[in-house]
Amino acid sequence: MAEVYMAGDFRNGTTFEMDGNVFKVVEFQHVKPGKGSAFVRTKLKNVISGAVIEKTFNPSEKYPGAEIEKKEMQYLYNDEDLYYFMDNETYEQIPLNKEQLGDALKYIKENMNVKILSFKGNVFAVEPPMFVELEVTYTEPGFAGNTTTTSGKPAKLENGLEILVPLFVNIGDIVKIDTRTGDYMERVN
Repeated sequence: MAEVYMAGDFRNGTTFEMDGNVFKVVEFQHVKPGKGSAFVRTKLKNVISGAVIEKTFNPSEKYPGAEIEKKEMQYLYNDEDLYYFMDNETYEQIPLNKEQLGDALKYIKENMNVKILSFKGNVFAVEPPMFVELEVTYTEPGFAGNTTTTSGKPAKLENGLEILVPLFVNIGDIVKIDTRTGDYMERVN
């Protein structure tokens, strides 16, 4: 049984159910005005849609806590519009579609472990590792001494993702990508 939170007990990271949705407290502030009742001003993120809202609560309002399940699973393969993941403990396989994968699809490759996030058995997000290493499959050759541009050059990676890389990166190089920003971090080999 999930615990019940009073709005006055909200802290950053608290997840709870409200109006049939699951919200995570991003920011909170307890306000005690000179006149009138105290209240809690919050910034909430809908964990399923990603939308951020601001809402004010009476500190005594109660909301049921939301248990978000995070499960480590391995990406196996895709078959048309379905992407198959395997539970690392039970070896059970589950298919997910592009909408459930969201931006994570840009960073994953076969046999990579990811976290599958679900609420009451419904998958709503896939979290790739914070950093991934992918091989460059196509990029223009770099030119030694070409310093007229600092933005880099486009490169296509083994999973189809295109990013900007420094001029010294070549086809066959393995590059490290920050999945939070999509930015090139470093050449690994």
